Amino acid sequence: MDLVTLQNQLDNSAFFVLLVTMLLYWVGAAFPALPYLSALSTAGMAIANLSMAALLGARWLEAGYFPLSNLYESLFFLAWGITTVHLIAENMSRSRLVGVATAPVAMGITAFAALKLPSEMQVSEPLVPALKSNWLMMHVSVMMLSYSALMVGAVLAIAFLVVTRGQNIELKGSSVGTGGYRSKDDSVNSPRYRLLRNGEETTPQLQPTSANVSATALLEQGNNSGGTAVLDMVTTAGPSVQSLSSTPILSPQRLSLAETLDNISYRIIGLGFPLLTIGIIAGAVWANEAWGSYWSWDPKETWALITWLVFAAYLHARITRGWQGRRPAILAATGFIVVWICYLGVNLLGKGLHSYGWFF
Repeated sequence: MDLVTLQNQLDNSAFFVLLVTMLLYWVGAAFPALPYLSALSTAGMAIANLSMAALLGARWLEAGYFPLSNLYESLFFLAWGITTVHLIAENMSRSRLVGVATAPVAMGITAFAALKLPSEMQVSEPLVPALKSNWLMMHVSVMMLSYSALMVGAVLAIAFLVVTRGQNIELKGSSVGTGGYRSKDDSVNSPRYRLLRNGEETTPQLQPTSANVSATALLEQGNNSGGTAVLDMVTTAGPSVQSLSSTPILSPQRLSLAETLDNISYRIIGLGFPLLTIGIIAGAVWANEAWGSYWSWDPKETWALITWLVFAAYLHARITRGWQGRRPAILAATGFIVVWICYLGVNLLGKGLHSYGWFF
């Protein structure tokens, strides 16, 4: 079997395995009691990761250079990076629901690369002179890994917005938070959430009377499960059953999942941002070596800077300003779009120094 035939089999098998894996994750989310689905879905993601690694290795052997010179290779390297970061995130969170969000992204990328790209764009070609440098591996691989991590972190933030149903959820202690309220007895935690009324924080005050005992039990259930939230529809002081029943309180399980997604999204973006910084610096050094200028405001360079600024603002808001929950999730979701524009959009919409090996 020659390397070209092997590559064709590997890219199609990677797509098929990811398609099956995505379905396993979705079925497992819908029916969590089904046995073995969790292990099968994780195994499927690992098999797809190894298939794409083998594909890139075969391309490397065939062409004699690091396989990041055209769109086909770049897409499979991106998908490989996403599956790698997914396995890291899944291990960190101990939640297989991470794959519900990440598997469709990896599957969609491999489907586009294997099934939609013209055959002439899938073959290895000699490198253009500007790419014949050791910086190809250093700059491009680090940038692609940063895109992978930022995409995974951003898609988990989008999943957080879906799980919380658009409510103004503010988690306490999920990453850099200061923790929840504490009672006078320091050994006893009071519920880790905040009630917002007209933008002002109000410490929840519920007395165990017959009028509100059910609401108290519900809030205590959320505290015992570790869930945290901001409930933003309190209308009067001293809430009654009627006022609380009109507030769409999320279930403790959904709150716990939201806290996990928020935490893992923050940590994965915290991994991708330094990689993006290193990649941009390496690219500037390579640009000076190849073109005689560290920065030329090429469309790709400009959007790389915009991407850096968006995720720098996200991390600044979380670390310095203490933002958690919905607001940083919206910022990260915006970053998902910006990363795609930086990675692929500028090559589709306009020409520049980075257009070779792509569509123009």
